Amino acid sequence: MKDKKKERRFMRLKEFWRRLKKSKMAMFGLVILSLLVAIAIFASVIAPYSYSEQHLENKNMKPNSEHIFGCDDLGRDIFTRVIYGSRISLSVGFIAVGIAVVFGGLLGAVAGYFGGVTDNIIMRSMDILLAVPQILLAISISAALGTGLVNLMIAVGISSIPQYARIMRASVLTVKDQEYIEATHAAGATHLHTIIRHIIPNCFAPIIVQATLGVAFAILTAAGLSFIGLGLDPEVPEWGAMLAGGRQYIRDFPHITFFPGLAIMITIFALNVLGDGFRDALDPKLRD
Repeated sequence: MKDKKKERRFMRLKEFWRRLKKSKMAMFGLVILSLLVAIAIFASVIAPYSYSEQHLENKNMKPNSEHIFGCDDLGRDIFTRVIYGSRISLSVGFIAVGIAVVFGGLLGAVAGYFGGVTDNIIMRSMDILLAVPQILLAISISAALGTGLVNLMIAVGISSIPQYARIMRASVLTVKDQEYIEATHAAGATHLHTIIRHIIPNCFAPIIVQATLGVAFAILTAAGLSFIGLGLDPEVPEWGAMLAGGRQYIRDFPHITFFPGLAIMITIFALNVLGDGFRDALDPKLRD
């Protein structure tokens, strides 16, 4: 029985990969994202300098053969800081979305599965959070928790929970009355077992799509919080903090903000086109 389940999962994964490969833009986004992840993992090997190393004689130096992205207002190598920034920005994006998926998914699954008073309490709470623009909610949470990498992840993650809760609830409502769910009840399975083993796995496709797009928004939100001083400290090589530190020099030395901004743009583009590809590959209406 377990072998058959593994075989079915493998076939579904194989079909998903076949459909995803049809989208050239999605594959392009996947290649870029894979490259960014590799850069983040091997940042200490790729970067030619230390991200905190200062040489005031190189202050605001424009791009040249020695410093291909130039230097910032403290003489730090911008290329090195952009490389290390990929590690922090991607970590914030993936971990923040992980927090939102876990808690939002569980809340949405419980609300959709039990319905009634439980559904009303959970979803009305989510509606209250949704009434506040997500970026403002993230700013409020970040201001309450303070600066720091962990607090930044928590702030971005909590602000995204309502979206995943609503998506999961809508998916659960479509499957909770299916025959295989009734069969688990007849077999004596507990509610927790049914939700974890049968409900959530069969409702995860739209969550995956939203999570892919959500990572892009999380990175952008984290950059925005750092830009206004509610994210990471300026000395930390995070793309948003680098933009904030270089904005006063944007007219005379635009390279200080151009390269971290370009890194953000490329990452968001890759995640968005990959998310679109996931959506098309997982949409049953588009299956050939």
